[in-house]
Order: sequence, then structure tokens, then C-alpha cells
Amino acid sequence: MSERIERALRRATDTKACVVGEDVLARTVPLFREWFPGASRALVVCDPRTRAVAGGRVGELLRAAGIEALEHVLEPGGATFHADYRYAAEVRDAVAAAGTPAPVPVAVGSGVVNDLTKRASGELGLPYMTVATAASMDGYTSFGAALRSPEGAKITYPCPAPRVVVADLGVLRTAPPRMAASGFADLLAKVPAGADWILAAELGAAEWHEEGWRTVQAGLHAAVDAPEGVAAMESGALGRFVEGLMLGGFAMQDMQSSRPASGAEHMFSHLLEMRDHTYEGEIVPHGIQVGVFTHFMSRVYERILAHDWTALDVDACLARWTPLEERERVGARVFAGTKFADLGVKAVRAKFVDREALRARLEGLKARWPEIRARLAAQLLPAAEIERRLRVVGAPAEPEEIGSTREATLADAHRAIFMRDRYMALDLLDETGLLDAFVRDALGLA
Repeated sequence: MSERIERALRRATDTKACVVGEDVLARTVPLFREWFPGASRALVVCDPRTRAVAGGRVGELLRAAGIEALEHVLEPGGATFHADYRYAAEVRDAVAAAGTPAPVPVAVGSGVVNDLTKRASGELGLPYMTVATAASMDGYTSFGAALRSPEGAKITYPCPAPRVVVADLGVLRTAPPRMAASGFADLLAKVPAGADWILAAELGAAEWHEEGWRTVQAGLHAAVDAPEGVAAMESGALGRFVEGLMLGGFAMQDMQSSRPASGAEHMFSHLLEMRDHTYEGEIVPHGIQVGVFTHFMSRVYERILAHDWTALDVDACLARWTPLEERERVGARVFAGTKFADLGVKAVRAKFVDREALRARLEGLKARWPEIRARLAAQLLPAAEIERRLRVVGAPAEPEEIGSTREATLADAHRAIFMRDRYMALDLLDETGLLDAFVRDALGLA
């Protein structure tokens, strides 16, 4: 176990063990014995593919150790399924139907199987274990499960992270390459997301959490600097990359917030998901979407870094700034007629500052811009390098490659600031009247 994982585990609220490496699947039983003392039963939750690559073997290992290993296969006929709450209810009911003593749920799969089991276990008040089968996202170790509700809305349901995580690199290599591309893009997103957090903290719009920052960022650049190695599934590069994904989840677990791991780039993905966006008849994986908008936000940041903020006309910005009531009306219009009608108003109320507070923020930006710029520049990667790394691992980099458009991205940039209470670079551009111009320039729109 690496020093960074050990440090993260000491602060984790739920996870007690996380093992990443070659040939570690066999450690499933010793870890089960250690962290579920006295447990004599398990329910392996998987789907047909993950059963074939690891679920069946996990069941065999448990039974060989004298542990009763039941099994629940989601969509056993092989039909495609997604992170819908109804499947979490199915897993919950399967655990409950297994009788007493309740079996320990053991999720064998990637993001969907993990989140479904996470929510089901949370509802039952049971700790669970996960065996990863793809390096596709950073949610294995995070608090909460992102599921589509019975009403059709994408919701992050509160529930504890797994008590134990096992990520065997040999198992991860069996996943389709697009899954690793998705995970790599999700990890690469921590670069501009970190810049958003730096900017927000520097402008007094967010609290700083040094341990959460260190957990994600201390080894981030090393984790994403070898896309060729990740694409080839080389042990060293793959291990660093997977560890980076786990650490993102640990930071969210520690802070009970996604602030350390996501910024504006994730808001664009959430907007697509809210519209049930598909491309060529398929749902575009979350990480793949995020990668496209990581590239876009990197281009936006290049324009921010090139701008002379010391010459900002603060009075002109204040003259454009509207009162809270008017801002609330704008927020209400953004999502009017959708299942998320109050989303924009909530974001406005959480982030709104009056003219006096905005003046202090923008005057602080002007006075401290060289220092702020230096921090941002040290965090960011050039947009061209972001694009290169995405393409090396097989991930797209432009909106058209996932069935969107530049015009849609421009419109969503104006919506994204109403998505969350999180202050981002887009908020600064909105406060200074530069949002439309900077986004158009980044997209190459006239």
C-alpha cells in the first residue's frame, strides 16, 4: 500500500483498506476476514461480464475459505443497464431476501455496480466491500452514489463508501479500453478543477481544505503524465493512475463534498445527463464527457491567464451586477419546465454577493493578480497537452465527438453557473461581463 493511500485511509470516514496492485484479487478473503470479523456470509453482486472476469473467482475464494458466498447477477441475460435506482432496490431486496445473518454485500464491477451496491448497503445499514473491474471513474471510494431516481432525475444519494476496496490490475486490464479512457479523462479533470478551487479560495468564495487538496493533487501530475503507459496498460503507469482515481474518492469522502475532484468541466457533463444526452444511440460515459469539457475549460483558462486583470474596470462590473431578486428570476428561467426547476434559484442564493462584496472581491483580484496567476499557471496544463493526452488513451476532446456542438457548449456555459453553489472560473467571467466573449473565443465561435 502506498504512503498516499495510507495517509488517505487515516482520514477516511468509511473505508478501512484499499489495495491496488498486480495479483491482489487473492487478498479478497484475508481482507474480508479482517474488516468484517465474524461474518460468515457474503452476497457477490455483479453482472454477466464482471462475473466472468472476477465475480465467479471471488465467490470461489470465499467459499474455499468456508464463507457462504451467494450471488446476485444484475441483468443476467446480458442486457445493458445503467445506474438507475430500481437496480439499487433490486440489490437491497436480494440482500434482505438472503435471510439472517445478513450477508456482506461484495460489489464486483465498475462504477454502476459499485454505486448500486453502495446505495443498497447504505439503506440497509450494512458495510460492504468492492472489487473493481475497470479503471473507469473515481467513485469507488467516494461517499454517495450517483443514480437516476424513480422520477428520472440524476441524484447523488447519500451513502457510505465501501469498507474495503480491492483493485487488481490484471482484472482491470480485461475491461474495454474505453473504460480506462473514461477514467483517465475523469482524473485529468482534476487539473482544471484544482484551478477552479484555487481561484475560488483566492477570491474568498470557497474554503480551503489543505488535506483534501493534498490527497487529490499531491501526486496528480505524476498519475496523468504517462498516457502512453496507461493506454498500453503498463503496470507502473496503470497503478499510479488507478491510485489517483482512488485518492479522488478519498478526498470526497473526507470532505463529504466533490469540491476536491470536480469543477466547471463536470457541470457541462451534468447538464448533458439532465437532458438524457446520447450519441449514436448510446449514453456517453461520464468520464468521456468530462474529458471533452476538461479540454474546453483548459482553453478558457488560457484566455484567463492571458488577460490583464490588473486593468479591470470594477465600477463597470458593478454597474452590470443585478440585485438578488433579479438574479433569482434568471436562475428560475434557466431550468423552468424541467424536473430541476428550483436548481438555479438555490445556486443563486448560495453564491450571490451584493455590490459591496463584489467590489472587495474584484479589487482583491486586481491587486493580487500576479500572485493568483502564478498559482493557476503552476496548476494548469496547456490545452494542447490536455488534448494530446486524451487522444493517446482513446478519449475524444471536442464536443462534436460526443454528439454535442460548440453552440450548445456556449449556451451551457451560461447555464453551468446556475448548477451548483460552487464558485468556478465561469462565475468570475460572469461577474466581470466577460463570460460570453471568453467562451466564444475558446470555442472558436465568431
